[in-house]
Amino acid sequence: MMHGPIADQTESPSAATGNTPAAVLGRALSVCNNIIVVLSAVALIAACIILSYSVLGRALFHSPNYWQDEAAVFLLVGAHLHDLRLVQSQRGHVSIEAFVGLLSARANAVRRWLVDVASLAFCAFFAWKSWTLAHEAYVDGQVSNSMWSPPLAIPYVLMALGMTLLCLQLLLQVIIPLTSGARR
Repeated sequence: MMHGPIADQTESPSAATGNTPAAVLGRALSVCNNIIVVLSAVALIAACIILSYSVLGRALFHSPNYWQDEAAVFLLVGAHLHDLRLVQSQRGHVSIEAFVGLLSARANAVRRWLVDVASLAFCAFFAWKSWTLAHEAYVDGQVSNSMWSPPLAIPYVLMALGMTLLCLQLLLQVIIPLTSGARR
């Protein structure tokens, strides 16, 4: 079921205009997001082409492809994890609407800020562990167990970059209410 805009989604993305560092970070993330959206769309199209080629190759030529599943998964994981920041910037992640209608505007702002802080803590831990996992995979030369054997550092770096961008977005959302320029 889709609902109209709720109180969580009515924030202006330009709320950081009174705070120069936050505004610069917001603009940088916006530019980065425009690039990532295009790259994610290309990755999704490439995954569709790869999987379609695989199905047609097996059906028409009876030739198995041993690389297409992992390539498609790498592309899909990269596209998904890098679009998290855009979704968070629009507060499009799952939220519980029951409390939004029951609380005052001030209480909702505090609730939203506390959720952003908790989300930032979790995502920062996830990003840190992702970077350590990517580093270990690169240093140890880890590869997947398939016949193709691509380096596992590739999906781990994609995961780490996506989570880092999400952390930057959450950090921006935590900082903006604390600055005097964003107070209403």
